[in-house]
Amino acid sequence: MDDRITTRDATIDRWTAGLAEANGDPGGGAAAGVMLAIAAGLMSMVAGYSGHDEVRERARALREAALVAADEDAAASAAFGAAFRRDDAGREDAIRDASLDAARSSALLGDRARAAIPDLEHLAAHGAPALVADVAVAAAALRGALASTRTNLSYDLATLRSAGLSLDEVRAAHPDLWASVAGLADAIARIDGLTARVDDRAAPTD
Repeated sequence: MDDRITTRDATIDRWTAGLAEANGDPGGGAAAGVMLAIAAGLMSMVAGYSGHDEVRERARALREAALVAADEDAAASAAFGAAFRRDDAGREDAIRDASLDAARSSALLGDRARAAIPDLEHLAAHGAPALVADVAVAAAALRGALASTRTNLSYDLATLRSAGLSLDEVRAAHPDLWASVAGLADAIARIDGLTARVDDRAAPTD
């Protein structure tokens, strides 16, 4: 019987308790997915109040996709840990495969997070003024998802060195994944710009 903790079936208390355990399932990648789901939930709320129905529908779909991605990343994290615990002749191949699966999972989550930025920028400019603080919190959650995903993806790629590759060889073999790291860094900078633009309205007491 599968007794894995999933984002759909667990309470927040149980899920974060699972996150606190030393087993990596869920782990940091899954946490990034949950942060993205939180950002999407807030975006849906702001869009609903503000009458932006298309943005709301995309945000709702993103929330669902982010939770699925969180669970998929948790499974990838479990496989990643299992590969490193092997001590047989297949360990190197297992590490390579698990690292690539983890990297692809991170890249997919990062793509979803990056795609949400235009809608969040739209809400920052055209959402209900009374909800600007919620936009700022959504931006913080989205930034957390982006920053976490960038770190995880970079680490996953670097872990391929444990399978006998140099970083130059990793970059040559997986140029799209390598480029995604830089793309995520650019997305973080874009979110920082958005946050700066709304900060005087969202936090006027500073």
